[in-house]
Amino acid sequence: MTVASPAPDPRLLRRTFRSLHTYNFRLFFISQVISMSGTWMQGVAQNWLVLSLTGSSVALGITVGLQFGPVLFLGAWGGALADRVDKRKLLMATQSAAGILALVLAVLVVTDVVTVWMIWVLTGLTGITMALGIPSQQSFVFEMVGPDDIANAIGLNSVVINSSRIIGPAIGALLIAWAGVAPCFFLNAVSFIAVIGALAIMRTGELKGGKRVAREPGQVRAGLRYAWRTPALRIPLVMLAVISTLAYNYSVVLPLLTRSVFGRGGGSYGILSAAMGVGALAGALLMASRGRPSRRLLVGAAFAFGLVTIALALVPGYYAGLALLVLMGGAGVLFISTTNALLQLNAADAMRGRVMALWSIVFLGSTPIGGPITGLLVSGLGVRWAIGIGGVAALATATGALLALRHRGLVEEGSCEAPVCLPDGPAPGDALGEAVEVGARGAAGRRA
Repeated sequence: MTVASPAPDPRLLRRTFRSLHTYNFRLFFISQVISMSGTWMQGVAQNWLVLSLTGSSVALGITVGLQFGPVLFLGAWGGALADRVDKRKLLMATQSAAGILALVLAVLVVTDVVTVWMIWVLTGLTGITMALGIPSQQSFVFEMVGPDDIANAIGLNSVVINSSRIIGPAIGALLIAWAGVAPCFFLNAVSFIAVIGALAIMRTGELKGGKRVAREPGQVRAGLRYAWRTPALRIPLVMLAVISTLAYNYSVVLPLLTRSVFGRGGGSYGILSAAMGVGALAGALLMASRGRPSRRLLVGAAFAFGLVTIALALVPGYYAGLALLVLMGGAGVLFISTTNALLQLNAADAMRGRVMALWSIVFLGSTPIGGPITGLLVSGLGVRWAIGIGGVAALATATGALLALRHRGLVEEGSCEAPVCLPDGPAPGDALGEAVEVGARGAAGRRA
């Protein structure tokens, strides 16, 4: 006798995908699946191209650093810009620029004139578009769905990133093996059309954006002070900074692990990337199914990520590494998505763009520091040591964060449920901080 498996709970499905009932977010979701698949495809192809041209782990680290370096230096300004301008129009401009740069790289490869310095120039320019666009892209999610569904939307946005992380590298690996890297760049350039079109046909009257902030001197510094003086923002940001710098540089170590440790080629590299994406997709769906993010989940995901990373450093062979990358992808996306959701929920409307700029700086902008460091660790100690050091750093960060949260009384999920958490209060004489605190308390009162 066969036993029928239980049907999926429709209430769980509705809760997991509830943000897709919003027209604007549904358009954004679908277009991002297409565009992000192209982005991951180009990432696989670009890393493999640099490694093929140079054979150098340091050159690969420089490439990754140039891609994310502008976020480190321009991200805070991009956040101030996000608080001042129409985010939808800014995103249309940055996505158009990124598509053109991908097309230029494709032409250089097809004409067989590409050199590593050309890749570096185009990568740096792409990084500038990211620095200007990412704060708006992250805070625009809040405008599409509002505070009640922001955690769900962030989880679904992670589903987009990580489903494309499966689709993009898988297609990229097949194209690299069959026709070389050029088609990956061409397809990525075309994929940006989906995002630009979706942004163009959105119903702007349904967006939930607050009043734009007038341009004033010192807005970047005010955003930095605000985030540092708010423990509910500072602790997740510091965790993200350490783990992203020392433990999340898989664009550097994964191709090296594939070639020098497992002794395999480009197709296996794409499969390893896709395996990490499978786990990340599962973690993103788990995040989307939750009603609210929690700090317990934040710390637990960081612990899990550190443990699995150390296991990967010790793993004996390719297939065991493949399994561990699935687990690593799940733990990693849970940590990153929970950080994103907690920051958005605990940031004032007037500061959300600048807070999410800090998220992009510490997550993506730390890569120019971590990428070369990881490349040097690989050159001096080997791939396994570089991975293991990252895992130890993640465990130490999770331990420190747990102690800090307990000291502040912020470990429990219900310890700070208002839309904005300002336990420290504004600094004396800080007019902007006082205005933010008044607005936060008013918002909390309306929500109650």
